[in-house]
Amino acid sequence: MSLSFAIGALLALVAIATAVYLMSARKYQSSDSVANAYDTWTEDGILEYYWGEHIHLGHYGSPPQRKDFREAKADFVHEMVSWGGLDELPPGTTVLDVGCGIGGSSRMLARDYGFAVTGVTISPQQVQRAKELTEEDLDVNFLVEDALSLSFPDASFDVVWSIEAGPHMPDKALFAKELMRVLKPGGILVVADWNQRDDRQTPLNFWERPVMRQLLDQWSHPAFASIEGFAELLSATGWVEGEVTTADWSAATLPSWLDSIWQGIARPQGLVRFGLLGTIKSLREVPTLLLMRLAFGTGLCRFGMFRAVRSDSSRSAELALAETTV
Repeated sequence: MSLSFAIGALLALVAIATAVYLMSARKYQSSDSVANAYDTWTEDGILEYYWGEHIHLGHYGSPPQRKDFREAKADFVHEMVSWGGLDELPPGTTVLDVGCGIGGSSRMLARDYGFAVTGVTISPQQVQRAKELTEEDLDVNFLVEDALSLSFPDASFDVVWSIEAGPHMPDKALFAKELMRVLKPGGILVVADWNQRDDRQTPLNFWERPVMRQLLDQWSHPAFASIEGFAELLSATGWVEGEVTTADWSAATLPSWLDSIWQGIARPQGLVRFGLLGTIKSLREVPTLLLMRLAFGTGLCRFGMFRAVRSDSSRSAELALAETTV
């Protein structure tokens, strides 16, 4: 075999793999496409095997330091609790975990802080798996819910908590409104999310636009909000007391992307467990993970943190009255 033939074959293989990657994108079509994607990821067990019970990024400290992938994910929950001031709340505090996945954060909030947690996700398979993983003595309940149309009455929870659910929401303003609506007066909203740079200030350039397109299409995201933009949407609900507090945790979470790829190397037994098809499915996610690392490493994307307190009930009543008279 000549060197030129080998190079040609390799280039052809790369071209085929790229074409398959692009054509098999999980583009957002509706809430059903999001539910179906997570149902599939949950049923095959690959994501849980490599990522554990927490299907979100880890916190590696400030400045970041080497840390076990799953330990970093658990640390993220504790860091988020502390940042939001939730560690000052008493046991029995009611918490709504919006986009709970298979319940990792919900269980920690109940087990480590004594909170009464309701976890909601649009994926029936995630709810089933979350229930299977949850100890009977924990005060945790899981339900299938659409975050843009929550079934709970106004002012139902002391805390609303959400990690990395926002990119799946086509209507960011409605998402912000629902999060604030179900909070009790004086309740605390704490959100962690993937965001893009505020393109109102600095528009996306020639290479950022196709990268962002893939980040949206590959994992069923209709759009990313900016940190500034989503904070404005929360304030615009009329239910925020004072100002929305924000932070950028991009540096602390950045190692997660390459760490997630490393899991496939560090845990080769997964190749046997999931077979050839599972291996192909796992390898298929590597380009998206690398694009995520590129985006968060260059500032195209940012890891945003949001904290807001629900205003008193009289202000909420005024807003509700105004809406009914428009």
